[in-house]
Amino acid sequence: MKRVAAIDCGTNSIRLLVADLDPATGELKDLDRRMTIVRLGQGVDRTGRLAPEALERTFAACREYAGIIRELGAEKLRFVATSASRDAENRDDFVRGVVDILGVEPEVITGDQEAEFSFTGATKELTGRTDLATPYLVVDIGGGSTEFVLGSDTVRAARSVDIGCVRMTERHLVRDGKVLADPPGEEQIAAIKADIARALDQAAETVPLSEARTLVGLAGSVTTVAAIALDLSEYDSAAIHHSRIPLTQVREITHRLLTTTHEERAEIPAIHPGRVDVIAAGALVLLSIMERTGAEEVVVSEHDILDSIAWSCA
Repeated sequence: MKRVAAIDCGTNSIRLLVADLDPATGELKDLDRRMTIVRLGQGVDRTGRLAPEALERTFAACREYAGIIRELGAEKLRFVATSASRDAENRDDFVRGVVDILGVEPEVITGDQEAEFSFTGATKELTGRTDLATPYLVVDIGGGSTEFVLGSDTVRAARSVDIGCVRMTERHLVRDGKVLADPPGEEQIAAIKADIARALDQAAETVPLSEARTLVGLAGSVTTVAAIALDLSEYDSAAIHHSRIPLTQVREITHRLLTTTHEERAEIPAIHPGRVDVIAAGALVLLSIMERTGAEEVVVSEHDILDSIAWSCA
């Protein structure tokens, strides 16, 4: 067994996994898996830069994670950063801060690399299942981007496009830090749908979306929709992992989220406080993907890019 630590830093959240791996058997045993909402991508779509307060929130989480990694004695750490840091002019400030705290340089990966990591992490456990047809279409709906990956045993095609729950919220539902309408108006929802449709057209140029036989959904927007669909009184990773949520439920939940106020969404126990303001846009991305691909359900995975990063350490 080899003890490793993996960090995935995205637009909305930063996540840590410390695990024992057995490369011979393919076993991965979680020792600590946690997520912190830091909103690193705050304002990046508009300014092109990482905000000082967003950097400080991220560095605070890194300091917490550094203590956990030391305490558990991980032999190797790999830190991967995605959409927000990829887009930012001042990403060197981010890199220096992470190196000072954790002693490793964050790898700012491309969208295609992110897509392959997501596919490996999500499908490793699905191999051999007879109830899920291949090829899989893995969709990783993040804060700043969404990755589309088609494949069976290996990746056939992948594309990253700039639609995510934070980016869509900041682009269409917020201006100068102020919410334009609560709940969103028809015009704002139409604008988000148009953005998503254009991005899906881009994804389809590379990934034959219609060939997918099983849709696998990853990341916080998808898992939160699943938690609401399962009517969980609190977030339960074990209940969510590999749940199968039908299109009809995703459509109902998306409508509910788009027609309620911030305060009403905050009262839904399955929604993390850091996702209350962005979950409606994230759900709309998921719904649009399902409608475009003709998927009757989404298979929800809690294992994703973070697990793949951990395996790469072994």
